[in-house]
This record gives sequence, structure tokens and C-alpha cells, in this order.
Amino acid sequence: MKAIYDLPAPAKLNLFLHITGRRADGYHLLQSVFMLIDWCDTLHVELRTDGQLSREDLTTELPPDDLVLRAARALQALAPAGMGAHIGVAKHIPAQAAMGGGSSDAATCLLALNRLWKLGLPLPALEKVGLALGADVPFFLRGRNAWVEGIGELITPIELPAAEVVVVKPDQGLDTKSIFLSPDLERATKPATISGFAACSAQEAEQMFGFGRNDLQPVAQRLC
Repeated sequence: MKAIYDLPAPAKLNLFLHITGRRADGYHLLQSVFMLIDWCDTLHVELRTDGQLSREDLTTELPPDDLVLRAARALQALAPAGMGAHIGVAKHIPAQAAMGGGSSDAATCLLALNRLWKLGLPLPALEKVGLALGADVPFFLRGRNAWVEGIGELITPIELPAAEVVVVKPDQGLDTKSIFLSPDLERATKPATISGFAACSAQEAEQMFGFGRNDLQPVAQRLC
């Protein structure tokens, strides 16, 4: 196999987002339901045998060293000598929108290179690589709607009813890091339960989307 084309890297929505605590290392503990939507970036990955990694921006210009290249380098450390790749990225998911575009791209890149380089790494091994890149990457590697806890690494697949969602993204973006650094961020929300959320999602989509709240929203609104 010399190339894999038209690989989707889907966006996600947080149906709610609770911050339940903070670890000694500064990472925040969260609870959320991540729902995949049919809005995605697209990756095209071609094999190189010279050990080089290159990226082509097919739509939006990306930072010189984005999560795609960082993911490729991280996996390359586990690959035989000479394994490289040329990666085309067609961006459609907006940046700084908390929709996981960069993390999804990284996950799709890891899955593609694991296959293209014939590494045969199991999902837990890829998740370990992914978590070092970003807390959302393991979720995208699994490719299923999920209840997410911890710093994003505790993932429980869940079923969600079909829903149609209107996504509105203003011109201004916001770096998530700036929200988490704010002293005004709520960091002690009472933990919710999967069963409590499931009771809503089993009824109507309106109740499912009304579950909980987004602890980041008040700070985000002030910063904007």
C-alpha cells in the first residue's frame, strides 16, 4: 500500500462540560459527552521511504508544526527506519472552536500511518501516543460517541439518539488554554452520572441537549 486518500477527521460537540476538580500537575478533571458530527476535515496520506515527513495545506494554511506533523513524528519513533509520509490536509472544521479539529486530524493521521507503515499497533498503544499529543485524541481514535472523564482519557462509549444540530461559529476564536488559566473558572462542579444522562438521552433530544451546563462558557463570554 502506497497511499490512503479521503480519510475523514470528524468534528465533535460537547453536549455539556463540567469541571469537577484539578490535579496537582495543573490538568483539569472534567466530565462531558462528546458527540461526533458529520462535519469533518479530510486527510490524504502517501507513503515516503526516505524517512521524511511533509504536509500540504489543501485549504486553510496551518501552523508550520501542527498536531498532524507532531502525531506523525511521535508514531515515526515506533516505526522502522526510512518510514515517512506526505500528508495532505483539507481543513473545514474551524480552529479555536472547541470542536476538536486538530485532535481529530492527529487521530486520523495516527490510524492511517499505523496502517500505511504496517506497524500493527493495537488501539491502546495508539491511545498512549495520542494522549501525549492532546487529551481529546484518544476519543477520536475510538471513533464513537462517548462519556468522557478524567483529563479526557477515561472514555465510555454511549449510544445517542439521532439529532440535527445547527453549528454557529463567530469570526472570533478562543484558545481553550486561556479559559482554563482563568481564576474565575468553576472547578468544583458536583460530578454527574452516566445513568442520569442516559435517562435524558433515552427520552427526547431536547432533554439530552439540556443536560448539565458548560462550565467554560461564562469565562469564554467574558474573554470575548
